[in-house]
Amino acid sequence: MTRTSDKAPTQRQLRVGEEIRHALAEVFERGTVRDPAVAGVALTVTEVRISPDLRNATVFLVRLGGGPLDEVLTGLRKARAFLRREVAIRIHTKFVPDLRFESDPSFDYAEYINGLLHRPEVARDLGVPPSGEDDGDDEADDEDDDGGEEGPGAAAPPPADEGR
Repeated sequence: MTRTSDKAPTQRQLRVGEEIRHALAEVFERGTVRDPAVAGVALTVTEVRISPDLRNATVFLVRLGGGPLDEVLTGLRKARAFLRREVAIRIHTKFVPDLRFESDPSFDYAEYINGLLHRPEVARDLGVPPSGEDDGDDEADDEDDDGGEEGPGAAAPPPADEGR
């Protein structure tokens, strides 16, 4: 039975998670993982969430340039012991957490939301003209230009004499 906590992560969890993220990024950058599914694949470690007891860590990954991560995740799960040892060399904690690898869904979700916002019916509801079209309201842009000097480069009026 697993318990999920609605509490925000502590400062220590965030710090250790960030250290693990940097350590794994260094390992992936050097290309020391020899599994054929992982070798030569550019990965980005987007986030590491660590349990309150610092014993378990979930590593979220994205394949640089996109593409499927299924085979890569399988290779990383096979290389889990090696990666844990590499993390232990690079960070200094009492325990090195067990690593669990998952695909990061946040980029796919952001792309989905971006697609929704660029749909014509949403742009119409927001009052934004569809991209590539002009709203024909060029006169509104010229109304403020009355030839007077206003704005940041204009001289301020002289101060008024106050009873002198």
